[in-house]
Amino acid sequence: MDDFWSGVGVDLHLEPDAGAGRRAGLERALRDAVREGRLAPGTRLPATRRLAAELGISRGTAKAAYDQLVAEGYLTARQGSGTEVAPLPSDGAAAAVRAPHARAPRFDLRPGSPDVGTFPAAAWLRALRRAIATAPSLAYDYGDPRGRIELRTALSGYLGRARGVIAPPERIVITSGYVQGLALLTRVLDGGTVAMEDPGLAFHREVVRKSGGTVVPLPVDERGARADAAAKADAVVVTPAHQYPTGVTLHPERRRALTDWARARDGLIVEDDYDGEFRYDRQPVGALQGMAPGQVVYLGTASKTLGPALRLGWMVLPPHLVDAVADIKLHSDHHTESIGQLALAEMIDSHAYDRHVRACRLRYRRRRDRLLDRLGTRRSVRGIAAGLHALVEVDDEAEVLARAAHEGLAIGHLGDHWHAPGADRPQGLVVGYGTPRERAYPEALEALGRVLDAVRRAG
Repeated sequence: MDDFWSGVGVDLHLEPDAGAGRRAGLERALRDAVREGRLAPGTRLPATRRLAAELGISRGTAKAAYDQLVAEGYLTARQGSGTEVAPLPSDGAAAAVRAPHARAPRFDLRPGSPDVGTFPAAAWLRALRRAIATAPSLAYDYGDPRGRIELRTALSGYLGRARGVIAPPERIVITSGYVQGLALLTRVLDGGTVAMEDPGLAFHREVVRKSGGTVVPLPVDERGARADAAAKADAVVVTPAHQYPTGVTLHPERRRALTDWARARDGLIVEDDYDGEFRYDRQPVGALQGMAPGQVVYLGTASKTLGPALRLGWMVLPPHLVDAVADIKLHSDHHTESIGQLALAEMIDSHAYDRHVRACRLRYRRRRDRLLDRLGTRRSVRGIAAGLHALVEVDDEAEVLARAAHEGLAIGHLGDHWHAPGADRPQGLVVGYGTPRERAYPEALEALGRVLDAVRRAG
C-alpha cells in the first residue's frame, strides 16, 4: 500500500459528506470544488481506480460520480485523455467565480518595464544548465543571507568595469529586487528621515513609509536633485544617471555637493541605478558610488536588463552597514533564491550578459530615435540621452490623458509623481519605450502622435 500511495499521481483534496451517501457525497464535493474555483478549468482529475483507492470507495462509485458530473457539464471525458474540469459557462454564476481582470490597453507606452519579449531565453537556459551541472550540493540548502559568492564575485568585476562601482564581494548583498533593498535600508535607519526626489516614484515613497521611515521631498530641477534640501535628512534616495521621471542627469557640481553633505552629516546616499546601462549619445555616466564608497549604497537589479520576473537585485554597501543589512535580510526571508543567482553569475562570467545589454541598448536607441522622429521639433522632449523613458512637455495633462484614453493608449504623466499635487507644477508625459513589443511600438507611437496633434489643433 505504501508503494501505491507514493505513486498516486495527481493529488486531489476532497472531503465528501459521508452522511449524504458515498456517491452523492463525492458528487457534491466535486461539484462544489468546481463552482468555488478550487478545481480550475482544464484540471485533470485522477483516474477512477486511484480516486477510489484514495477515498476508500469502490471504483464503480467513483465512475458513477464522474459520469454524473460529465452529464451536468462540470467535467469532460474523452477516451484515452482522461477526465478534466470543463470550461466555465459564460453565465452570471460563472462570472462570479472568475477573478476580475483589468482590460489591457490597446497601446501601452507606460514607463517602468523593459521589453520582456527580448528576454534571452536561450542564453539563460545555457547558463542555467551550466550552473546546475557544476553547482555543489550545498547550493540547494539554506545559504548565506548576503547571497551566493559566485554571483557576488561576478558582480564585483562587472560593476567595476561597467559602472565604476567599487564593489568587493564581501560588501555585496543579493536581494529579491530593488524594493527589498530599499526596505532593508530603511529598517537599518530605524525610523530615520529619508529625502526622496520630487518628482519621483510614489510606490517607492510608500515602501519607505511602510518600513518605518519618514519621507521628505528632495526637489529636482534641470541639474538634478538639490543637495541643499537634504540638510536635515538621515538619508537621500537619488537616481543620478537618469532621474525618474524627468530624465535629467545629476550635474557634477550636484554630485560633489551631495557627497560633501553625506560626509559632513554622516548621512547615507542611496543610489538607484535602475537603467544606468542604457546610455545612447555619449559615454555612460559612472555611478555616484565611485566618488564616495563609504557614504553611498549602490542598488542595481536585473529587472530592466533581463526582466522583473527574475527578482534579482544587489546592494553594494559601505563596510559599516554590511552586517546590519545581512542580519535584517536573514530575518526577513533568510536569503534570495540561489539557482537564479548561479545562472546570472554564469551569464556575467561568460559575457552573455554584456552581449544582451549591448543588443538591448541598440534596440532602445532605435526606439528613442523613432519617438523623436514622430514628435518632430514641435514639442520639447527631455531625458533622451539615456534610459527607457523620455519626458514630453505638454500644457494640459488632463486633456492629453482624456484623448489618450479614447485612443486606448496607456501613458505615464508627471502628475502621478509629485509628493504633493499643485496647480503650479510642471506638466508632462512620461513616455516609456521599453514596454511595447517590437512590432507594436510603431502603432503605439502613431497613437501618441495622433493624441498630441489633436490637442495642439484644439488649442
